[in-house]
Amino acid sequence: MNSPFFMKVSKLKNFLESKYAQYCSPQFIKTDPIQIPHRFTRKEDIEIAGFLAATIAWGQRPTIIRNAERLLSGMNNAPFDFVLNHKPKDLQRFEGFVHRTFNYDDVCYFFTSLQNIYRHHGGMEKLFEPRRDEINMKYALGRFRYTFFELEHLPRSRKHVSDPFANSACKRLNMFLRWMARPADGIDFGLWKFVSPALLSCPLDVHSGRVARKLGLLERNANDWKAVEELDQNLRAMNPEDPVRYDFALFGLGVFEKF
Repeated sequence: MNSPFFMKVSKLKNFLESKYAQYCSPQFIKTDPIQIPHRFTRKEDIEIAGFLAATIAWGQRPTIIRNAERLLSGMNNAPFDFVLNHKPKDLQRFEGFVHRTFNYDDVCYFFTSLQNIYRHHGGMEKLFEPRRDEINMKYALGRFRYTFFELEHLPRSRKHVSDPFANSACKRLNMFLRWMARPADGIDFGLWKFVSPALLSCPLDVHSGRVARKLGLLERNANDWKAVEELDQNLRAMNPEDPVRYDFALFGLGVFEKF
C-alpha cells in the first residue's frame, strides 16, 4: 500500500476529487446541454430530451442549447408524447432544421426510430442494459446502434450514432449514459437502474483527452475507443464504483482552466 504507484494514484485521486467537488455544481447546468433534460421530470421525457441534446452536442454550447430548444419546441415540449404518437406529417414542422451535419432527414429518422424503440423494444434503458460478464458498455452500445438503425434509413444518418466497433470514442453516447446512469448528484440523474455506473466510460474528447495525458492517465495519442478503455482502466483504479465522476474534473480543467 506504500508503493510509489499507490502514492501517485492516491495523490492524483485527491486532486481529481477536489476538481469534481469544484465543477459538480448546479451552476454547471446553466451553460451545459444537460440543462435540456433537466427541464423534465418524467423518465421518458428526460431520456428523449437527453438523447437528442447529446446527439447534437458538438460545437459551441450556446448553439447546441438553442438548437435543442428548437427540437423541444417542435415536440410541443412533450418529448415522450410526441415520439410515441407523432404521424409522418407532424415531422414537417422540423423542415429546415440544421445543426452542423445533423439535418431534417436525420431528425425525421431519429423520431421514427425512437417511436419504434418505445413501442416495440421496451424503451431506451432496456436497449442499453448490459449482459452478464460485460466489463464496459461497448457491446451494449453496439446492440443499441444495431436496433436504432433496424428500420429503413438514409446511410447519412448512421454517422450520428457512433460505433465503438469502428473504434469511435462514442463521446456523445457515453455522455448520455453518464447523464442517465450515474448516481443523482444534482447534475446527473441516476435514472437508470439496469446500467451500473461502474461500467460507464468517460466521454473522451479533445479537452478531456489533453488533460488526461498531462495527468498521466492516458498514453494513447488518438481519442478513440482504445483510448477510452485505457482511460477506463486508470479511472477505475481510483474509483471502481463510479469512475466517470472524474469527467467533471477532466472537462473542467480542460475547458475552464485551459489545463
